[in-house]
Amino acid sequence: MTKTGLGKVLGLATLLSMMGSGLSGCDYWPPALQAEIEQLRTELQTITAEKSRLERQLADMTKAKDDLQIRVEDLSRLNRERQGQITTLEANLAAEREKVAKLTKGPAKKTSAKTSAKPSTKKKTTKGSTQR
Repeated sequence: MTKTGLGKVLGLATLLSMMGSGLSGCDYWPPALQAEIEQLRTELQTITAEKSRLERQLADMTKAKDDLQIRVEDLSRLNRERQGQITTLEANLAAEREKVAKLTKGPAKKTSAKTSAKPSTKKKTTKGSTQR
């Protein structure tokens, strides 16, 4: 073979060996790189655990919010019902007051005239006397 042919073959062989070692991976990892990889794995686990905790908290808070929203709706409905009852009772009270005012207005004149016209008829009792 000629020099150029031999150079091409050697270059091709070198290229193939570099590609082969690059594709197969390297079994040697420097200690600094291994430490950094372990640190990143630990951080990933910590962050994953925190993410799970926050997701649980979010689910709990969402459930609590939904429960409180239902409670607010129930109390609002109850408040509207009570307000209607109050309005009805106030109207009934006003009607009863009018009735009482009418009843006390008319008979009051008649009773005052009767009481002044009647003489007092109390019987006096003395000490020591017994009535049977």
